[in-house]
Amino acid sequence: MSEPVGVRPKNLSQAKKEEGGFAETVKVIVQALLIALVVRTFLFQPFNIPSGSMIPTLLIGDYLFVSKYSYGYSKHSIPFSPNVFEGRILASPPKRGDVVVFKLPRDNSTDYIKRVIGLPGDRIQMIDGRLYINGQIVQREPIAKVKTEDLYGRDVDVPTYKETLPGGVTHTIIEIQGDTGFNDNTPVFEVPRDNYFMMGDNRDNSTDSRVAPEQGGVGFVPFENLIGRAEITFFSVENGQPAWAFWKWPWTVRWHRMFQPVR
Repeated sequence: MSEPVGVRPKNLSQAKKEEGGFAETVKVIVQALLIALVVRTFLFQPFNIPSGSMIPTLLIGDYLFVSKYSYGYSKHSIPFSPNVFEGRILASPPKRGDVVVFKLPRDNSTDYIKRVIGLPGDRIQMIDGRLYINGQIVQREPIAKVKTEDLYGRDVDVPTYKETLPGGVTHTIIEIQGDTGFNDNTPVFEVPRDNYFMMGDNRDNSTDSRVAPEQGGVGFVPFENLIGRAEITFFSVENGQPAWAFWKWPWTVRWHRMFQPVR
């Protein structure tokens, strides 16, 4: 009498070996996810630049790392901003001139990136395109014009300046509309305690603290809303080009911007 034809059952040791291999794979995946979560929450988080408000410092298509530990940690340091605690722990205030990623105060969910211009207690004002801090005009020096898009999408050469903030931080700004832009004349803004005044380096194309939240702007930014300081551009592609199209990289990647510090 012949035995039935079929697949022979696996022996017990082989079954345990396969089960152990699957469990080990799951363990490695979980560990990798936890490590990534810890790095993202406490050390560095990647961001990309979708708008031109920080031109020429940051360009559309830049990808950068933000240090999460620079200013300590708030609920916004954690993904989805769970309401687990208020304020900041291990807090360290930003310096004037830092380029900062923060949660937009009017919705506490949208990520914005701007430069810290005003510290708590400062008086900030724009008069005919010039920045005044505590009644003193901020020094700026004209340099070679930068070619960029104007408000109508045309490539034009725009006035460009080296601006030196109180404390010595020097950075580059552009004035697409010269000194007659929409936000080039403002009232005096008195920065409240534990808040900061943010502005974009593309002064005439930046919705920032010069615009009130009820008008669709940023307003003052609470210390709690700061996520971290922009440190380095690690990748950059031309405006309108997808970063995932690796076969286009030889022509679309801005190689000269990779691994450049954000200043």
